[in-house]
Amino acid sequence: MCSDLGARVIYADKVAHELYRPGQPVYEELVKRFGPEIVQPDGEIDRAKLASIVFNNGRVEELNKIVHPAVIRRQEQLMHEISAREPNAVIMVEAALIFEAGAKNRFSKMIVVTCRPDQKVARYALRAGLDEAAATEEVQRRSKAQLPDEEKMRRADYVIDNSGSLERTRQQVERVYAVLKTLAIGRPSL
Repeated sequence: MCSDLGARVIYADKVAHELYRPGQPVYEELVKRFGPEIVQPDGEIDRAKLASIVFNNGRVEELNKIVHPAVIRRQEQLMHEISAREPNAVIMVEAALIFEAGAKNRFSKMIVVTCRPDQKVARYALRAGLDEAAATEEVQRRSKAQLPDEEKMRRADYVIDNSGSLERTRQQVERVYAVLKTLAIGRPSL
């Protein structure tokens, strides 16, 4: 929705996927630390296998120490490039682990989007093509690696409750975006 309004959105997962590609330093370090079994026959990292190794063996912090700094560096580069081209752009980074990565201070404002726990499970099941039990297990596993929503909401500048209708969510997004656009216009150029 923010992109539709004109925001330039950088997706942390897409950045990470780029860094997981063969030939990238992150790729090399992941294979070195977690073993060649995480490499698929086509040379790409099997993210599901990596996740299984990491989460089942208590190695989340080890993975994060490899991936987060590289993702942050690449995001900074992308933000600088966008800002140089469009000095008044609203630039957003969409990421689940901004607080956990210690990256909150890199941003002028923080938005947390939340919904009810049952909606998280149902939406994940639909997106991932899983049954409810598998989706519940995966959402719980991922939630253990994140701050609780209540804590994220406390730390955020804006909270968008995505539990209601699409129109209600869109109204919240439009209000927040209008404020961010005003702030971006008054921001000094990088």
